[in-house]
Formats: sequence, C-alpha cells, structure tokens
Amino acid sequence: MSEHEPNSRDHKKLGKELDLFTFSDSVGKGLPLWTAKGTAIRRELERFIIDEEIKRGYSHVHTPDIAKLDLYRKSGHYPHYKDSMYAPIVIDDEEYMLRPMTCPHHFELYLDKPRSYRELPMRIAELANLYRYEQSGELMGLQRVRTFCLADAHIICASEEQAVEEAGKVLDLIEYVAGVFGLKQGNEYHYRLSLGDRENTEKYFKNDAAWEKGEALLRELLQKRGGKFVEAKDEAAFYGPKIDIQMKNVNGKEDTAFTVQYDFCMPERFNLTYIASDGTKKPVVVVHRSSIGAIERIVAFLIEHYAGAFPLWLSPVQVKVLPVSEKHALYGKEVFDVLLGAGIRAELDDANESLGKKIRAAKTEKVPYLIVVGDEEVSAQTATLEGRNGKLGALPISEIISRLQEEIRNRQ
Repeated sequence: MSEHEPNSRDHKKLGKELDLFTFSDSVGKGLPLWTAKGTAIRRELERFIIDEEIKRGYSHVHTPDIAKLDLYRKSGHYPHYKDSMYAPIVIDDEEYMLRPMTCPHHFELYLDKPRSYRELPMRIAELANLYRYEQSGELMGLQRVRTFCLADAHIICASEEQAVEEAGKVLDLIEYVAGVFGLKQGNEYHYRLSLGDRENTEKYFKNDAAWEKGEALLRELLQKRGGKFVEAKDEAAFYGPKIDIQMKNVNGKEDTAFTVQYDFCMPERFNLTYIASDGTKKPVVVVHRSSIGAIERIVAFLIEHYAGAFPLWLSPVQVKVLPVSEKHALYGKEVFDVLLGAGIRAELDDANESLGKKIRAAKTEKVPYLIVVGDEEVSAQTATLEGRNGKLGALPISEIISRLQEEIRNRQ
C-alpha cells in the first residue's frame, strides 16, 4: 500500500466523489443524508440480510423509534446509558425517548402472551432506526453517527446451553456474511471477548456470579471454534459480556462492526419467562446480536475495503450504456430500457461527447460494466460488453442480461 493510498480509500472522500451520502449543517451533525446511489447500496444490504436471517429462522418485526422513558428505566438503559441517549421528549405530561436500542421493544413483543418451551429459541429481528448522542468530537463520517439503522436481533432461549448454541449460530451467520463481502478473519476482522469490571457497579449490572458464568461460556465458545481472539476488560455491555467483531478503518482506528451479547440481566428486569414441559414458569436467557451491524458503519467499511469499486450486486450503478454518437442514442435507449426491465441498475450516457470521454467518466464513477453501442451493434442488434477485467465482446442483449443476473444472484 502506498503512502497516499489510505486517504484515497477513505470512505468520507469516496462517499463524496461517488455521490453516495452527504451531511447538512441545517439537518444536524452526525445525521447522514443518503443519495439515490447510496440508498441503492443500503437497499441491497437490507434485502440480503433480511432474506438470509429469515432462512435461518428469524422472525422480522417492526417497532417504533420512540418509547416512554419508563421503559428504559425498567431495562436499565436509563441511567446506565443516559449519556448516550437524547434528552427526554415531554408529550402530554409523559416523558418519551428516541430509542438507542430495540431490546425493550422486542421484550414487550415477547411478553404479549404466555410462551411455551416449544417456541424457544425465539429469534426476534429488526432493521431498526436508532438514535444515540455521540460527542461532536467523536463523530466521523458514517462510522460514528447520531442516527443509524442496526440489523438487530434478540434470541430468547430456554437455557444457558441453548443460548451458547445460538451464539455459535450467530457467529456462523457473521462469518458467512463476512465471506460474502470478501472479508477474512485475521485480516479484515478479528474477534474480541469484551469483559465487564466487577468493581464498576455504576457502569455494570451487579451480579458477580452471573458475570463469571457468562464470560466463561463465551470464552469457551470461542476456544472451541478455534482461531485467535483477544480479551478486553471494561468493554462489555452493562447487562453482560459480549463477543465483538472488530474492524479497522483506513486510518487505523478500530471499531466494533458486529456483536454477540450474553444477557443475564434483562430477563429478570422484564420478568421474561416461559412455560416448561412440566408446566412451571422458568426464566429465559437472552442473546443480543447484530449480524451486519449498523448499515452506516458497514457501508463505511465496505467503501474502504473495495476502494469504492463495489462488486456488481452492491454497485449503485451496475451498467452504463454508452452510445458511440448521437445517431446511436435511440438504440442505446432501447438497450437501457431492457436492462431496467430486467432489474439491472443502469444509466444511459447519451451526452454529445466522445466515446473516450464517456468511458473515462464511467470508470471514474467505478461502474462495473460498460455497454457500448455503435454502427455494428445497431446493425446486428447486439452490444459490446466491457467489464473491469477487459472487453467481453459483442453479445446479444439477452446473453448480457443473463450474465449480469447470474453474477448478481451469486454475489460474486
């Protein structure tokens, strides 16, 4: 990597150059505005993770972005998490909060009716908009923002053994997702076992025995899976230890991308129970997890990982149609319309410019495929396809579409 390469890969710089997102002082610090191109990337990530989670037995739900402050007093987020929460909103003499996380909402869904051991584990998932007050000095592009969409879930388990098994399945999912993105454990990410501090009762829920048990269970899980991991004291959630998947940005700063958390605190606070096979009520164990983390943060990592040259399935513009001259514009428009109808994100560059200038512009925008149409293509009703690895030649439009659709479907 050259001395200047990290800056050229910086997601803040590329995000602006590729027209993916922006910020506005009028809207507020740490509140990103996503363009149509940036939103296309988000949408692909959201569809990908929802479909994958549903295949793995998750139930996707939708809950409000706001709740009564008393709900967060009950969960313990207030006051434990108070400094990272927005100030209460008073409505009709009641105090409400913009939510910093979804746990209490999902617990209230679970409590809607009595639950049987046959329903467990129950995997409640949501792509949830969350709001956290980050200090101004901590804000950094998409990696540290004040509003973000978290691929969140809470897995309600009947026992510690079931919780550990589910935590292992979450790590399987995370490793699968990382593999789709081309991220390798030990290179682009590593595991961190984040521990509590028994002395710090202000920051952490007090239950020494539960902390010892939870930390030991997660440590054993990581040891059984093999591979290296580090341990970090005083990095746990206030309600229990966690396994964090850590990544570094191009400037060397490390952040948590995904996480799996073991919770022995909330079930007691919310009286989360299930009816066992013998008819008695028993307490549950909860696993909190994020699969691709915050959409904002993973997009920042991926922009830098790919240096803005996204694989076809994630590219905001997948194909650029380039008529050689104005007389080929009509056929170019026909090809463009067929691509759109096939579900391919295409753009038509019918500007009165030279073909060389159009190609340079498309490559600067890091578009994966170019389709050139000139006299020969119009005559043969074909198009010349060029990818990042070179020209693929003149092909029938139907064949081009089949090739692109297969590459998109396989997320190559």
